[in-house]
Amino acid sequence: MRNTFTLRTSALALAVIGTLFVGQAAASGFQLREQSVKNLGKSSAGSMVGKDAAVVSLNPAAMVNLDKNTFQSDLTVIDLNAKFTGGGAILGNPGAPLTGGNGGDPGAPTLVPNMAAVFPMHGALEGLTLGASVGSSFGLATKYDKGWVGRYRALESDVKTANLTLSAAVKLTDGVSLGAGLIYERATATLSKNIDFGTAICAASNPLNCFNPAYPFKPQTLDGSLTVKGSNNSIGFVVGAQIAPTDKLAIGLSYRSEIDHELKGTLDFADVPAILGADPRFKDGDGGARLVTPSVTTVSIKYGVTDSLRLLADFQRTGWTSLQDVTIKRDSGTVVGSEPFHWGNTNFMSVGAEYDISPAFTLRGGIGKDKTPTNDVARTPRLPDNDRTLYSIGASWNVSDNLSLDAAYQYIAIKSPTINLPVDAASGNTSTLVGKFTGKANLFGVSMQYRF
Repeated sequence: MRNTFTLRTSALALAVIGTLFVGQAAASGFQLREQSVKNLGKSSAGSMVGKDAAVVSLNPAAMVNLDKNTFQSDLTVIDLNAKFTGGGAILGNPGAPLTGGNGGDPGAPTLVPNMAAVFPMHGALEGLTLGASVGSSFGLATKYDKGWVGRYRALESDVKTANLTLSAAVKLTDGVSLGAGLIYERATATLSKNIDFGTAICAASNPLNCFNPAYPFKPQTLDGSLTVKGSNNSIGFVVGAQIAPTDKLAIGLSYRSEIDHELKGTLDFADVPAILGADPRFKDGDGGARLVTPSVTTVSIKYGVTDSLRLLADFQRTGWTSLQDVTIKRDSGTVVGSEPFHWGNTNFMSVGAEYDISPAFTLRGGIGKDKTPTNDVARTPRLPDNDRTLYSIGASWNVSDNLSLDAAYQYIAIKSPTINLPVDAASGNTSTLVGKFTGKANLFGVSMQYRF
């Protein structure tokens, strides 16, 4: 029974590690860039130098671009569509294929709300601007149909972060400003997967038993499940600068720090076979894992070709190497397992333009290229992610001097990612999973900005 396992350390380990492999439609990894509908309409080009209250959390130094008290609310719907084609085999034996369907569409329309407020100071505090925002920089969810072929790798993955950012900016000269903000971030995660107890039990006694018709414990006939839930609050920071050497040119630079979370929560096993019922390794309990949201460094450029036409560009570097592995522990301090996933840092680039067709209406558009942190060796169905190309359009309507409305649409073409996961005794995976995903995403956003 001691060999029962390999799965002994893995059921918890893989499920908690799944907190890091959540499908994210709008940016690579599980990053979100939907803080601003204006930015959505230009593929985030010029995001750090905008006249937009969302800069509270993006680049606090750009808050000086707003000369009135400003409240802004942004709503974006992310609709990821994906489909898996492939299969797998028990213990790597092609004669014992995994049963189940393709999992359906793991994505579903997800609403991402953000709010921000900016307050320019006056009198003795002239040149100081304060701001606050509530939103999210990382997260989203995938959910596969019950009984799908990849159920032993992933069923449901739901990771959310909620950020409260308090920022301040100082205008040093007419063309130079600096800013900084404190980020209070709450992270929550819910993960589930099936456990093939049938294969685990027969493999623990003798792997040949898995293919013996007379043996009572058969692969894929004793499926249990594990659901892991965890949460944590932590603190990070954002700093930025804006330089405008001429009336036509503006350059913004921003750095968002890593935020270290020690997730604490519950481990819930279901449908554990009676033969394993007394095994403490499959008892419900408390546990946790370390989750580090990555650092993000961004440079933006805006150039005014004419009074009505502005060209924009962004370059962003996301430090996904902060997520090289995860160590899983029970609340007692016992190390359950450590799993690598080998993510790499990513680069994002975009260009865009804005054109004022009248004082009341502005049109914008952009295109972006986003690299994935995953790789063909370690990619899992919790994140069927690959390189993406973003195409965006948007518009603003200045209803009055105080009120403006924005709308945007973005289409994301995702390069088809492959899955090629072998049997891994050390991680408790007793089957292969091989296949290919096809996918795309549509994003729709609306926003309101009120100045007073």
